[in-house]
Amino acid sequence: MIAQLFHEHVLERQKKAAEALSKTGFDMLVLSSGEPYTYFADDENAPFHAVAHFAHWCPMPGPHHLLSIEPGKKPRLVRYAPEDYWYEQKALGDPFWAPEFDLVEAGTIDAVWEALGPARNAAYIGNEVDRARAAGLALNAEKLVSRLDWDRAYKTDYEIQSLEEASALGAKGHRAAARAFEAGASELEIHYAFVQAMESTEDELPYPTIVALNEKAAFLHYYNKRDVRNGNVLLIDAGAKARGYASDITRTHVSSRCDPRFTALRDGVEKLQQELCREIRPGLPFGDLHRAAHLKVASLLKESDLLRADPEEAEARGWTRPFLPHGLGHHLGLQVHDVGGHLRIRRGTRPPLRQSTLISETPAPSSRVTFSRWSPAFTSSRCFSGCFARERRPRGSTGSSSPSFRRSEESASRTTWSSPKTAIET
Repeated sequence: MIAQLFHEHVLERQKKAAEALSKTGFDMLVLSSGEPYTYFADDENAPFHAVAHFAHWCPMPGPHHLLSIEPGKKPRLVRYAPEDYWYEQKALGDPFWAPEFDLVEAGTIDAVWEALGPARNAAYIGNEVDRARAAGLALNAEKLVSRLDWDRAYKTDYEIQSLEEASALGAKGHRAAARAFEAGASELEIHYAFVQAMESTEDELPYPTIVALNEKAAFLHYYNKRDVRNGNVLLIDAGAKARGYASDITRTHVSSRCDPRFTALRDGVEKLQQELCREIRPGLPFGDLHRAAHLKVASLLKESDLLRADPEEAEARGWTRPFLPHGLGHHLGLQVHDVGGHLRIRRGTRPPLRQSTLISETPAPSSRVTFSRWSPAFTSSRCFSGCFARERRPRGSTGSSSPSFRRSEESASRTTWSSPKTAIET
């Protein structure tokens, strides 16, 4: 099944690449998987991530591979396969993706580029720019990259299958993490439970896990895994990969010892998630869904006696922003914050910075958007008051926050939203 899905995926990539090349005046596209990044004044490489445009065509891991695409021809893949006694060189075997390419192997980086052959009027995407420049290639042409980025926002069935597998694998890790939390584990032990359940190494994760107990859940990004045990609140933000495609899942768990007011907030946000998912339909601008999220958050805040204003007024005046300071969601794919959502049109026009996390055009049915960062950050009173004061206090004023708010007494928490068309267990 996956081989057929990938075959159809490559046919779609060839079609889209031909269109992009024609529109931008190039005859050929060369993609590299990239070269490793070495830490400054060190001989150790950072964990390697393939150039996403290469990975969009081929899931083969490792650096220095080249892929050349010409309209009407079978894509040519040059695999870098050095004879190296320092590192294990795994045999290629018979991967499902290999029949889609004219595959050759080269033992040195120089041989890889020699195997590329003549490249006339060709565009290059990657970070091996010195070699690409020497080969006479146009480097990372912005208009071409923008068109390819746009196309990456729309997922093929192969990509959807990969995203669903990543979500299922991530859910397995999250269930193990929840069990560890319930047993009184520390942040570090919860992290270990997540990774072990997926039989994964940390380098294989799409991003470093965020595991926060109690008041540390108030931070949107928190990485210090303390030895605190028997937490009342757990925030865990962690994902998995399948064939390079990422899941991004955040969950908030509460213990029986947690203040019931906070538990009610957590349950209320989860209810809002399901309501928003049911509202998604073709033709609905994503910005409208984002505004609906703020209105629902305002209603929950009022029900929880944290807000006195009516939802419409609170949303119009921006009073929900300190509780929801980020966008409703983001594209998901080969990159956790996948490309495409930052573009208004194919040729690369971008919205203002403060709107850049929103999708400016309605996602097609094949687009995948995660709600995993849609999380009313019910922050501590100090953080909330500071955010409100910066946004609403008149210039030169030293007064307190608006009387339309009640002081929050609980530490922050977030919940997560999964893509409505991607299988993530909740």
